[in-house]
Amino acid sequence: MSTFMIALIRTAVPLLVGSAVGWLASIGLALDPSVEAEAVLGITVLAGSLYYAGISWLAVHVPVFGWLLGVANTPIYSLEAAEAKYLPKHAA
Repeated sequence: MSTFMIALIRTAVPLLVGSAVGWLASIGLALDPSVEAEAVLGITVLAGSLYYAGISWLAVHVPVFGWLLGVANTPIYSLEAAEAKYLPKHAA
């Protein structure tokens, strides 16, 4: 699997988890409608961020938990590939 796909999956899974937590929170919140949307958005962002940070930390110590981000492998970015793609080539 390419680095790009690994990065996309490991980004999408915490977003989905955060969205699910935000949706579940919206069911249980009895707030003023003008405040509820902002509260649910905040809960969604916080839940997704904490999920990613927590699972990333856990996966460093116990690699099998990396699957909770969708893919156990972390994306590997090489400096050489980035330089070849983005730096201009010099004429000799």
